[in-house]
Amino acid sequence: MNKTLLQKLSMRAVGVFGAAVFLTFFAFTYSVPGWVETFAADYIESEAAERIDAYIDDIRPRESDSELAQLAHLMYTANEAQIDQHKSDLKNRIYAQWADAVAAVRDLDCECRQKWEDWFESGIHNNILFLQAANEQISKFIHSSYMEIATEVKRDIRVFTGSNAAVFLLLLLVSFTRPQAMKHLFLPGILLAVSTLICSYFYVFEQNWLLTIIHSSYLGFAYLAWLGIAFLSLFDILFNRGRVTTEVLNFILKLIGSAASVVPC
Repeated sequence: MNKTLLQKLSMRAVGVFGAAVFLTFFAFTYSVPGWVETFAADYIESEAAERIDAYIDDIRPRESDSELAQLAHLMYTANEAQIDQHKSDLKNRIYAQWADAVAAVRDLDCECRQKWEDWFESGIHNNILFLQAANEQISKFIHSSYMEIATEVKRDIRVFTGSNAAVFLLLLLVSFTRPQAMKHLFLPGILLAVSTLICSYFYVFEQNWLLTIIHSSYLGFAYLAWLGIAFLSLFDILFNRGRVTTEVLNFILKLIGSAASVVPC
């Protein structure tokens, strides 16, 4: 088997494998009810708990120049110790009902699920009416917080898996439309292979870390930047004969002391 053929098979294998993996999990978010919440159960619960604690801790009078607001702030300050105790009691009451409330909302047949999903999709969770409704009963507060995180995680997993699948499919496409660019595909191919290995490792051994990457803005943006480099390299190879990728590869080869060089495809 000659070297060029081996390179083609390697790049296409990476493209097929990566696209298959990410498309499978993308499909799971639509075709398997409750898959996201089963996969991300611990993460969703911990994030919901943190959000509830933060919400309770942030309860305080709104800042304003009005006399009423200033009076409210003075009363809040004077009774801060008692208010802190009430906050602590509220947290205790919430966690006393936590297991039963989470079990109820994870039931795919629970009416509460559709209610909160509809609210989040319509954007009402930003409205004060939502906060009032959520505080009518502690269980509703838990349900709403849990479903908010679950909805966000499901959306982010779809974006994450869909974006990865698209770039792997692009790699596969370029390997067929630019067969003379196998050396140039080495750069995006390695980037994509590394990202797949990292995601696979986290999926098997560190699922919460994987979900943190997917759900966290900063880590998520860092990963998208990594994926973006691979996408731009493929775009360069497809429409610009790989001129920019050629310069990058030649720089890397020079950096490691190799006498080899690459030319535009």
